[in-house]
Amino acid sequence: MDTPAITITNLIWSFDRTTQQVNLLLIKRAEAPFQNDWALPETVMRATESADDAALRLVREKIGLDLARFHTEQLATFTQPQRTPAAREVSLGYLTFLPTRPVLTPSYGAVAAKWFALTDLPVGLTLQAADLNFTLPDVPTAQAYYQLPRPETALAFDHDWLVQVAVTRIRNKLDYQPNILLILGESFTLKEARLVFATFLQQQLTDLDNSNFQKTHQHLLTEVGISSAQHPGRPAKVYRLNYL
Repeated sequence: MDTPAITITNLIWSFDRTTQQVNLLLIKRAEAPFQNDWALPETVMRATESADDAALRLVREKIGLDLARFHTEQLATFTQPQRTPAAREVSLGYLTFLPTRPVLTPSYGAVAAKWFALTDLPVGLTLQAADLNFTLPDVPTAQAYYQLPRPETALAFDHDWLVQVAVTRIRNKLDYQPNILLILGESFTLKEARLVFATFLQQQLTDLDNSNFQKTHQHLLTEVGISSAQHPGRPAKVYRLNYL
């Protein structure tokens, strides 16, 4: 029996300061299977590297950013036999948090690359870019997901399920290890942090009071100065994650 290939599937997150939205990188596949379908970026783990190294290499090769190791973390291992239509693959899912949002250029294996905003629509959490929309599966377990018929508008492979797992992981860690805030750069305002939290909690920004947010998350944040952004009124204080 052939040994399954081991791939790294990287969920690469960023923040668009113009639209004030959390973004996820998707690529349009150039090759079969799922040619011309949108998917998460992947790479095959090489014999000479660890999974962590492969995840960081993918970011270097696809985006041109050389990140410190704390910008990436392993999400889960996806092993279901039916997740690929051809030769079996085991995928190690990774979360990567970019401190900047670079302009994308499609690289080998992709005909297009886009940032998709994570948006809470009436149909559920959705990845949205112009007229492209991918709604995340609303199922509680992997077993339930893999028993569903694949929608025509789904991401390639089981990547919509991987995104759902990632969103749940990030949401569950918001109050003790919110690494997702790394997408805001080295420092950020409380409003920017609240915007990110609200996205994953599927709440409105106004649901997260500024004073209460600061009080309940002060064990995670250190004040480092004031914002240089030009806005009416007093400049906002800026913070960084103090556990890194």
